[in-house]
Amino acid sequence: MRSSLELLICVAGIYSCFLTWEICRQRVTKVKYGDAKFSYFLVLNSAQSITAAIVAFLYLYIHPLLIKSKKPAVQLIPATSSLLFGYFAVSLLQTVSQQVSFVAFKHLDYPTMILGKSCKLVPVLLMNLLFYRRSFPLSKYLLVALITAGVSIFTLYSNESKRSTGSTTWFGLSMLLTTLTMDGFTNASQDYIFRTNKVPGTHMMLFMNLCSSVYTLVYLFMDPFQTKELANATIFYIAHPQIGKDILIYSLTGAIGQCFIFHTLERFGSMSLVTVTVVRKMLSVLLSIFLFGIEINWVQWVAVAMVFTGIAGETYWKAAPPKITEKKEVSSSGRVEDVVLVNGSEPNGVKHRKGNGKVFKEEDVESPQSKKKN
Repeated sequence: MRSSLELLICVAGIYSCFLTWEICRQRVTKVKYGDAKFSYFLVLNSAQSITAAIVAFLYLYIHPLLIKSKKPAVQLIPATSSLLFGYFAVSLLQTVSQQVSFVAFKHLDYPTMILGKSCKLVPVLLMNLLFYRRSFPLSKYLLVALITAGVSIFTLYSNESKRSTGSTTWFGLSMLLTTLTMDGFTNASQDYIFRTNKVPGTHMMLFMNLCSSVYTLVYLFMDPFQTKELANATIFYIAHPQIGKDILIYSLTGAIGQCFIFHTLERFGSMSLVTVTVVRKMLSVLLSIFLFGIEINWVQWVAVAMVFTGIAGETYWKAAPPKITEKKEVSSSGRVEDVVLVNGSEPNGVKHRKGNGKVFKEEDVESPQSKKKN
């Protein structure tokens, strides 16, 4: 019950923060300041990542003081070089994936774009399975398929989809596949980092945003394509100083939203987080039904039932008591030992090894690093 309440608070925080963030983004990029619009998106991304890094840093050191925690402050510098490399790699993947998705959506029609956004759960599941050898029960695959199909059908049968224009090219499809793969690997890698290093979510938030800031600032200062984006953005700010306040509000709402996102990642994993983000648009439409009387067709109601059935099934599966089984396994020393499996293969990659009447935890026995050591 406590974990369910915690997840609900995280969902409410994500939705409220990013609803405000979207409003602020629209103001910064769509509203004219004088006779011009702010169109320097890389500068905007840099401001967002720098602000998020500052918020994460403050949270890491102020939060223990507020709750009067007796635990020592989190070590700022990553404890291992592999953790630091993981942060750099995941941040680079995420940064590149965002740019690839912008390119992809320019070459896709609306239904294809929505299908791509709705299928984000699938690559996360596949990357966990292929790269990190995490097995899931059959029910997990069925629930992912149910939620993905429900969200896709709901959006494809909307009036917005019917009014869509544009066409899909093979280049756009290849870019869509690339960004989905990169997003799946990013989320799976974040899960792996949390399982192997036991770091708090804000620690990952701090370093991923620091890395992202380094990437974008280096690009802006080097200016390989001679766009002069940083110089032009500075001139725009001098001419219209009001933009500074709007960018600050935009960055702060995004940073607070990231706190909820990374806490959800730490506590519930990337599958839960992606589920929250995938169904966000559908929930906003449902809210409009009750507030403004917007109508949806019967096919969309079927899709809503599919999504909520999948979410209810996921909640039930997590709340169910673990199924304990045992099997024989040969250890690295050549001895045959009893291994206790929780739910066939524990979702967080943990097995329990028996010995002398006791049960011991063994972390990430299926991880690539452990296999390499063996």
